[in-house]
Amino acid sequence: MTIDMVTEFDEANFDEAIYLATQPDVRAFVEAGHLKSGRQHFDLVGRKEKRSFRDAKAVRPAREAKMARLRPFLRTDMPHVWADGRADYLTPALRAEARIADTDAVSSNGYDGAMMEIVTAHPDGLILDCGAGSRSAYHGNVVNFEIVAYPSTDVLGIGETLPFVDGTFDAVFSVAVLEHVRDPFRCAAEIARVLKPGGQLYCSVPFLQPFHGYPHHYFNATPQGIRALFEDRLSVHSVEVLESTHPVWALSWILGAWEKALPAETRRAFRGMTVAELVESPEIQVVRDYCRLLPRDAQLELACATVLRATKPA
Repeated sequence: MTIDMVTEFDEANFDEAIYLATQPDVRAFVEAGHLKSGRQHFDLVGRKEKRSFRDAKAVRPAREAKMARLRPFLRTDMPHVWADGRADYLTPALRAEARIADTDAVSSNGYDGAMMEIVTAHPDGLILDCGAGSRSAYHGNVVNFEIVAYPSTDVLGIGETLPFVDGTFDAVFSVAVLEHVRDPFRCAAEIARVLKPGGQLYCSVPFLQPFHGYPHHYFNATPQGIRALFEDRLSVHSVEVLESTHPVWALSWILGAWEKALPAETRRAFRGMTVAELVESPEIQVVRDYCRLLPRDAQLELACATVLRATKPA
């Protein structure tokens, strides 16, 4: 069973609290005093913009059925509570260990064709989406595991200590997640542990993507790096590049973020540069305005490398 969680706001379902909670740009305008309320925004432009939200109520029966199937596979040696039909293993100790911080950033992406093939191949099984983010489609056989209680989240916890017994899942998804955990090798070991013998792993980790925190970003991985995470525990069949992970995405991200961070006049000049100019020697380019005027935050986001300085305590 798959449920579409995206619901458009209308007169019947409009709720001020939900509107502000799900529309961070509107909330910022209201908090800054530019709008009186979320309702004012909805009446002025929100209705025309077809603003929507992910409706947790729509998945309650499906979540109850899923959690009933999952309950025998949940670890009983870890403290947890139940809230809104979810199993919450995210204790203060685990939050501190993982350095979890509150953030308005929302992690959200869709399943590609290969992932959907895995979902449809196990209609009666269980699949772990480890670091699922906020999903717009809710699948009855996919356990959405997260550090954030999104409407689609089923179980809360951290990837380095998964709250499932050994050999629980027919497949595991880990997409754009391992760069955000403090110990990716420990998380990879946990993923391998909860897979059934013969179970499938579908994992993607960025290589040349710039810094992006949800709320933190620790490690990118080379092709050899992503293989090293799993090769001692799983049979690695391939490490490949898909259309959704093509180098052009990294190039577009870097140039787009660079351009956006520049002052207006410098930005216009930057947009007019040729590829030939951009591949000139970095020693020549680094003193030019589009390098010199790039703000520190943008430099950290896009850096070729960062330099750490430290002192050992006396």
